[in-house]
Amino acid sequence: MDLRPALQIKTVIKAMLDVVLPAVDPHNKLAQEQARLVVGMLQLLARHLPLIYRYDRDELSGLLALANALQEQARNLPGIDGARHALVTSAEAGSDVLERARAEPGELEAANFDLRERVGALITAMYSANDFSSLKHVSETIAMHSREQLLRERAWLVSQGWEANPQTLPAIEELISRAPGGW
Repeated sequence: MDLRPALQIKTVIKAMLDVVLPAVDPHNKLAQEQARLVVGMLQLLARHLPLIYRYDRDELSGLLALANALQEQARNLPGIDGARHALVTSAEAGSDVLERARAEPGELEAANFDLRERVGALITAMYSANDFSSLKHVSETIAMHSREQLLRERAWLVSQGWEANPQTLPAIEELISRAPGGW
């Protein structure tokens, strides 16, 4: 199973169109309509999913511009210091978030794919060197990373019902909130 929502959505749409819709009773107009509505909503989601991050960034940018304009206009009005200060504090935090949100999701995904490829190439080269004293540590490092990655992937997909004991897995939110390099 792929973790990427874009592929999962396409798979669900295909299942709905190829299997579910043809099996729905053609005389049950409400069921036909609802099944088509599900397909339409999934298609809309598939089209918009790549834009959500940029949409949120754009909204934040627009709200920051509005906040800055309102701060200036409210500068000398009496009795609004508390609200103005709260807006200034929020705008500063929002500006920090926007500054840190420069990379596109596709750039992050591409960096991950590239790094996976380069890590694999280095591992292959290391094993080709036949320095067996160093390889034990290399194998331990790879195994530790692989265990953590597998745990993250299992936690990500736990709601699909594949796990025999799902309660033994940590929540995905807990796993991905670890500090960078906190594997």
